[in-house]
Amino acid sequence: MQVDNRRLFINFSNHPSCLWGEAQMEAARQYGEVEDFPFPMVSPELSADDVHRLADEYAVLLRKSFGLQITVHIMGEMTFTFKIVTRLKELGIRCVASTTERKVTCNADGVKQSEFRFVKFREY
Repeated sequence: MQVDNRRLFINFSNHPSCLWGEAQMEAARQYGEVEDFPFPMVSPELSADDVHRLADEYAVLLRKSFGLQITVHIMGEMTFTFKIVTRLKELGIRCVASTTERKVTCNADGVKQSEFRFVKFREY
């Protein structure tokens, strides 16, 4: 497999970039061309060791697929995210999280609605 030499912003989350607003896309493009990389389903039944092994596998897969000159946007299951961010940073790969402002509305019927507005990317 040939490693891509372009500057890339890898969206490693359950939120495809095609659903992002223009502000988030513009912020992502400052790091490079945006590419989605699917976040795995992390079963709540997995042991901590299993989650760590899965994170190690994905860290290797990201490095082999895209090289080291990438920025990875990582949002997902917290223990997996912690482990993969740790591994990628050890490899010198920049990792970022998206920050949002949340507006919550409670309807008369008791249903709570949350609206999220992207603010910026923050480095882990």
